[in-house]
Amino acid sequence: MQLPLEDVELFFRLHRSLMFFVNRRLNVIDEKVATPDAYSVLPPTTRIKVHKVLLEHMDLIDAFASENLFGFDETDLEIVRSWKNLVAGTFYAYRQLQQYMVFLSSTEPVIAYGVVALFDPFEVVIGPHPPRMVKTTLLPFKGRIVYDGLVTGYNITFGSGIRRRLNESYKEAKERFGIVTSLPMQEGRPHPTKKKTITKGRAITARTTGSGSTTSAVHTAHEKIVELTDAFCQEHLDAEYGALCRKLVGVLARKRPSPLTNGKPESWASGIVRVVGWVNFLGDPSQPHNMRMTDIDEGIGVSEATGSAKAKAIRDLLKTHPLDPEWTLPSRMEENPIAWMIQVNDLIVDARHLPRKLQEEAFRKGLIPYIPADRTNQSVEE
Repeated sequence: MQLPLEDVELFFRLHRSLMFFVNRRLNVIDEKVATPDAYSVLPPTTRIKVHKVLLEHMDLIDAFASENLFGFDETDLEIVRSWKNLVAGTFYAYRQLQQYMVFLSSTEPVIAYGVVALFDPFEVVIGPHPPRMVKTTLLPFKGRIVYDGLVTGYNITFGSGIRRRLNESYKEAKERFGIVTSLPMQEGRPHPTKKKTITKGRAITARTTGSGSTTSAVHTAHEKIVELTDAFCQEHLDAEYGALCRKLVGVLARKRPSPLTNGKPESWASGIVRVVGWVNFLGDPSQPHNMRMTDIDEGIGVSEATGSAKAKAIRDLLKTHPLDPEWTLPSRMEENPIAWMIQVNDLIVDARHLPRKLQEEAFRKGLIPYIPADRTNQSVEE
């Protein structure tokens, strides 16, 4: 579904006026533009710089409405003020429904947004075969959600494993929040930043009453959990999985307070292996290692409900997502498109296709896991 033409014209009239105002205030771009119309014909690679700056200076929305240099009426200014409720980031354009395209947030907890297209249908804007990974900004507009007119797409093809995971995320998002069709989220809906993860009636965070979470208790829990994950990975998976599980246990142990003292070591061990497997699509039969999440629970000796709850608690706490480079197996890093996507001159590009000098700079800044040619050379030498 697309906005009616008169609404599209209104949206762009308001939006380009705001962007012109932001640029004039902060001198974001070098080009000299005298009017909002002149600004609107600048290349997208230029205009995206102004869009990015607005996200860092949201106070300019109120300044724009207060000064009202372009003589908009109060109804129009209220639309602009509502843009303070925008949602910017990376999304999965997941499924085209009759009334909108479903955009799934790429961070936990997953939220499904119903987004209405502007002038062109989404099959033209992002391509005809969703899901597609895109970067954009969602804005409220007259009771609906639209995007800000600029979409950066990732040239990624999703296999069956990722599609299944997205389908699960979509179902979970609908159960938790419904499909969000207006911003801010409707009253009465749980807000993701306020949602607490509960396991068997207790919060994930460690107890802060009584004796508390002492260093000794965390150390003991850490050792027991690592012993369990090491044993499971050695018997059923491999050393790579074992190393990532140990890393994840260490991250949780360093949290203050650490959640590891709240619950049995077996529960945490199952949740930790589940999360590492989830990121790396362990349930996909095409992978070298393949097992169901329930096999992990059974192998470690906990119920499916316990393992699932702990895994979800960890995902929520660390905001992990499928293909998360932080928790990708080293042997699969080259196949992980997200690990190589960086921003160059405000455009998202695959670092593997950049000149070596730029790759070295990206590696120095920690933006990519390694320099591809060096890893290839190491493999040849070995």
